Amino acid sequence: MKHLPRSLPPSLARLLAAAAISALAGFAASASAQTRWDLPSAYGANTFQVQTLKSFADDVDKATAGKLKITLHPNASLFKANEIKRAVQTAQTPIGEFILSSAGNENPLFGLDAVPFLATSYTEARKLSEVSRPALEKLLASQGLKLLYTVPWPPQGLYTAKPIKTLADLKGTKMRAYNPATARIAELVGAAPVTIQLAELPAALATGAVNNFLTSSASGVDSKLYEHVKHFYDVNAWLPRNALVVNQKAFDALDKATQDAVLKAAAAAERQGWATSEQKDGEYIKELSARGMAVDLSSDGLKRELKAIGDRMTAEWLATAGDEGRAIVDAYRR
Repeated sequence: MKHLPRSLPPSLARLLAAAAISALAGFAASASAQTRWDLPSAYGANTFQVQTLKSFADDVDKATAGKLKITLHPNASLFKANEIKRAVQTAQTPIGEFILSSAGNENPLFGLDAVPFLATSYTEARKLSEVSRPALEKLLASQGLKLLYTVPWPPQGLYTAKPIKTLADLKGTKMRAYNPATARIAELVGAAPVTIQLAELPAALATGAVNNFLTSSASGVDSKLYEHVKHFYDVNAWLPRNALVVNQKAFDALDKATQDAVLKAAAAAERQGWATSEQKDGEYIKELSARGMAVDLSSDGLKRELKAIGDRMTAEWLATAGDEGRAIVDAYRR
C-alpha cells in the first residue's frame, strides 16, 4: 500500500487549506441561509382554513427551495386563539392566523365583517373585504403587522340544543361568544354570553356550559358539534374572515426573492381559500343533516329578528368607527 507523504509542498498545502475553509464557510452559509417560521392557528388540522395554511407553507417551501421553512401548529397547540395576534406583534412567533373579529375591541375595523346582516353572501363578503382592505392593511401596519391574506368562513348559522321559533326562546340560556359581536347578540336576546374558543366548544357543550351559539357549517362538521346539539338554523348572519399576518420586521429580514415568494403564495392561498369556503358550505350543511341534525334552511322568522338586531349593531358600529368606518360602509353599499 502506497503511503501519502508526511508533508506537502507549501503551495499545495495552502490550496487544500483554502479549499477546506471555503467548504466550511459554504456549509455555514447554507445553514444560516435557511429561515424557520412557526405558524400558529387556533383551528383543527382537518379544517379548510388550516389546509389553506398548509398549501401556503408548502408553496413557500417549494418556491424558495427550502430557504424559508414554515411549520404549522394547529388546534391552538402553540398559542390560544386570543393570544396569536399579540404573539406575532411581539415577535414571539413571526407569523400567525387569527379571526379578525376577535380583535374587535381593539379597533372597530377588526369587527366589520361580524356586523350581523351587513354582508350575508360570498359576493357581498368579497366586496366588503375589498373596500375595507386598504384601511385594514394600514391598521395592521400601525401595529407592526403585514397582512398576507384573508379567507372567510361559511355564513354563520344558529345552533341550538332545543328547537326554537323566535329569539325570545334564547332568553335565559347560555350563548357561546367568540368575539364582541356574538357577545352583544347574546345580550340583546337576553342570553348570557360565555366566551369559549372553538377548540373548547365540544367540551363546553358536553358539560352544559353552553346551550347555543352562532358559527359556520364548517365548524359544525369539523368539530363534530352535531354530537351535542341537534338544531341548525341557516340564518346566514355574516361571513367572518381569518387573517394571516406576519411580523413586519420578520418579513423585512427576508431577501427580496423570498419576500416575493411569500406574497405570491399568499395570493394563491387567498384565492384557494375563498373558493373552498364557498364550495364546501353546501357540503357541510348536507353533512350536518346526514349526521342527524334538524336543518332549517329557510329560518325566515329568525332572519327578520336577527336583521333588526343587525341594523341596531350596524348603527352602533358606525358610531364607534367614525368617518373612516362610515366611508367604508358607504363604499360597500354603493
